[in-house]
Amino acid sequence: MDLYHIIKRALMTEKSVIERDEFNKYIFEVDPRANKIEIGNAVEKLFKVKVLDVHVMNMAGKKKRLGRTVGRKSDWKKAVITLAPGNRIDIHEGV
Repeated sequence: MDLYHIIKRALMTEKSVIERDEFNKYIFEVDPRANKIEIGNAVEKLFKVKVLDVHVMNMAGKKKRLGRTVGRKSDWKKAVITLAPGNRIDIHEGV
């Protein structure tokens, strides 16, 4: 799988900013078919940092309603990446 298709986007929430500042953890939405090893290697190569740990979670899509029609959003996968001390990913800075 291509490195640029494994990492879809960075998740910027209040909790992810706290995790980044206090524990040097970064949260990304990743491809559901990717495993921990592929995710860790992709982050190391794309951002040139040292990854210590990768945690992944499969998130269930929420139910959405439009009038009488009930649908669902797609399921997705979230990854929490712990970086070595002294490493940073600048894409998150200043947000």
